[in-house]
Amino acid sequence: MNVLQRLSSKNLFVFNLVLIGVIFGFSLAFLSFSCSTPQAQKTARAQENSVIIPEDALAVAEGLQTVFRSVADKVLPSVVELKTVSIRRQQVPNLNGIPWEFFFGPRDGSPQTSPNGQEREYRSQGLGSGIIVRQKGDVYYILTNNHVVADANEIIVAANDGTEYPAELVGTDERKDLAMVSIKTRDTLSIAVLGDSDTVHVGDWSIAVGNPLGFMSSVTMGIVSAVGRTGGPGGNINDFIQTDTSINQGNSGGALVNIRGEVIGINTWIASNQGGGSVGLGFAIPINNAKRSVDDFINTGSTSYGWLGVSLVDPDREILQALALEGKRGALATDIFMGSPADKGGIRPGDFITHVDKKEVRDRNALTRVVGDLRPGDRAVFTVIRDGASQDIQVRIEARTDEVAADNKKLWPGVYPLTLTDTLKAQLELDKNARGLFAANVIDESPAEIIGLKQGDLITGINGETVRDIAGFYKILREKTGKELWFTFTRGETSLETLKFKR
Repeated sequence: MNVLQRLSSKNLFVFNLVLIGVIFGFSLAFLSFSCSTPQAQKTARAQENSVIIPEDALAVAEGLQTVFRSVADKVLPSVVELKTVSIRRQQVPNLNGIPWEFFFGPRDGSPQTSPNGQEREYRSQGLGSGIIVRQKGDVYYILTNNHVVADANEIIVAANDGTEYPAELVGTDERKDLAMVSIKTRDTLSIAVLGDSDTVHVGDWSIAVGNPLGFMSSVTMGIVSAVGRTGGPGGNINDFIQTDTSINQGNSGGALVNIRGEVIGINTWIASNQGGGSVGLGFAIPINNAKRSVDDFINTGSTSYGWLGVSLVDPDREILQALALEGKRGALATDIFMGSPADKGGIRPGDFITHVDKKEVRDRNALTRVVGDLRPGDRAVFTVIRDGASQDIQVRIEARTDEVAADNKKLWPGVYPLTLTDTLKAQLELDKNARGLFAANVIDESPAEIIGLKQGDLITGINGETVRDIAGFYKILREKTGKELWFTFTRGETSLETLKFKR
């Protein structure tokens, strides 16, 4: 091969090498262009900005999730649905041959009844929840609210798996809004674990289990918002646990449980909006308030309450000041039932009760619950403040009955007085120089009413002794009325004296 041929071969090699480089360069440029499209750029940015969740945080969250799952698994089988039917009968109206109900359906009120006395049956259905709390042989006992089953003629219990059982009413307690029903079956059902509601604190986890609006076996979660709430509907005497856990109609009678799956309360009522929906204010009866009722229902079919025999109020700031009780907690005994345990033991009107058996009672509801939980025959020590001094009085508790608690003829003295302040004088349009104590309430059929005292009278004396203030009123009443009682008072512009009441 000559020199010319060798040069040509070398040039061809260089040309090919350059051509390969150009092709490779164009390929890189194309790939770069492709990666610059919007979708590719978005993907690239997402990869660059992605956040990696720390494994330790995930472990904590998943651990809590596992706890809630375990609580649900533990509690759901012991919470049931209660289906009730209430039956009422009403005479068929006779509207001169016009079939009113055919066109308009049943109506409320008191229509003209049929002359032949025909009646029609009306059935209304209800839903609620219940907690299986006890088993004896093949009988299971279910705790619920009184308002769920009180008027029911038929009760069906639906278990968590959907199995239904006919139920019987065992007992009711209207004052605490508690009730118990029972079912009989050889099936194995789960029994709820009852916790200790005295250990519940604000901020604790709270989990509600029940059947809101008929959605069976629902579980909701929140926290305890407050404890010791009072003022429930229908004169309920419980001190409620408040929770923001979602509770709705149908949850009544269901369980409020803690993070361990222990029942700490019975869901009972809600503060709702105009549509009746939950607004995050739910209230549950502390389970400790119901434990004695569970035993009473099963053993006797009813509940019994201890009776002290006093009429109680939570005094306002002015009354506390007048009795030198500023900063004190307790309940003021305004009236005493004659012949009652309190009367026999030595408690008198005007005594401010602060403790029962060394346990503090913060208000009248707390005192009512403590006394109610005492057994007839129990002896309890009541700490009272009288004339500024504290003293202990032992009382033997008796059984409470509706009849004895409503016998106003024995309610001594039967009047609740108020200090006649300048503000009260202005409200009553009284002369600034008016004197006496304002009779804010005179109880029907009480001794005070029997001898002639009326609401609005200004009490100026008791048994001939001048009354100047609340403290003096109760002192004279305690020391000067052992055998008889009469009042001097002003009514309008006339000074009067009542008849005498003989004890």
